[in-house]
Amino acid sequence: MRARLALLVIGLALLAAAPPVAALFNQPFYVDLLRRVMIFAIAALSLNLILGYGGMVSFGHAAYLGIGGYAVAILSFYGINNGFVQLGVTVVASALVALVIGAVSIRTSGIYFIMITLAFTQMLYFLGISLDVYGGDDGMRLATRSDFGGLIDLADSTTFYYLVLGVMVLFLYVIHRIVNSRFGMVIRAAKSNEARTRAIGFSPYPYRLAAFVVAGAMCGVAGLLFVNHTAYLTPDYMHWTRSGEIMFMVILGGIGTTTGPVLGAFVLLLLEDVLAGWTEHWQIILGPFLILVVLFARRGLAGLLPGSDARD
Repeated sequence: MRARLALLVIGLALLAAAPPVAALFNQPFYVDLLRRVMIFAIAALSLNLILGYGGMVSFGHAAYLGIGGYAVAILSFYGINNGFVQLGVTVVASALVALVIGAVSIRTSGIYFIMITLAFTQMLYFLGISLDVYGGDDGMRLATRSDFGGLIDLADSTTFYYLVLGVMVLFLYVIHRIVNSRFGMVIRAAKSNEARTRAIGFSPYPYRLAAFVVAGAMCGVAGLLFVNHTAYLTPDYMHWTRSGEIMFMVILGGIGTTTGPVLGAFVLLLLEDVLAGWTEHWQIILGPFLILVVLFARRGLAGLLPGSDARD
C-alpha cells in the first residue's frame, strides 16, 4: 500500500510540475497533450467502475463522452455559456441516458449486454450525424469555452490543465471510496458470484444500475472537458471505436485497479503520439506491443508496479 501510494504521489507531482517545466523550455504543446491524456484517463476511470469492479462490458461508454460534448456545444450555440449550467446539464443528461441504457442492458448479460450498449451508442452516433443544425457529420465549432464567472479561465491553458488534473484526482478519490464502501462490495460480490450475492439478501440489479448511472455521469464530465479542449465537436465522439479505445486503456492499465486506467491512458496515448511522429505506419508497432501486454501482464501494467495488487 505504501509503495502504491508513493508512486501515485510521485506521478501526480510530476503532472503538477509539467506546466512550469513546459514554459521553461517553451514547449506549450506538451501541456495540451497531457491535458488531453488526462481527459481520457477520466473517461477510463469511469468505465473501470462498471467494467473492472462490476463486470459490465459496455461497448457504449463513449456515448456519455458525446453527450457531455453536445450539452456544452448546443448550449453555447444558443448563447448559454455559463459553465455551471453546462456542467449541470451535462451531468443530468448523461445520468438520464445511462439510466435508460442501463435499465435495459443490465437485465441481460454476456454478449447480449455488449450488443445492447453498442446498439444504443450507435443510435446516438447516427442521431448526431442527422442533426444538420449542429453540423451533422461535419461537426461544429464551439462558440466559446465554458465560462465559470472568473473563477476558472479555460482560455488560459495552464489554468485549464490544473482543472483537468484536479477533476482526475477527485474522481480517483471518489471511485476509491465507492469501491471500498458497502455499495462497492455488493458490486464486486455480484461480479464474483451473483447467485451467492442474491442468497445473502442483495439484489444486484439496483446496485449495478446505480453504478452504471454514476459512471455515465462521470464520463459526461470528461466530454465537457474534451469539447472545451478541442473547441470542436463531431459525432465521432460517440462512435463505437472510441468506446473500444477507452476500454483498451482500462485493460492495458489494469482492470479493477484504482490507478490502472490512468496508467493505461497515459501509456496508450503517449506511445501513440510518439510513434505517429516517427512513422505513418505506427499501428504496426503499437499493435504487437499491446498484444504482448495483454498476453504477459494479465493484471495490466498496474500489476507490474511494486506493491501492486489485483484490487488496489
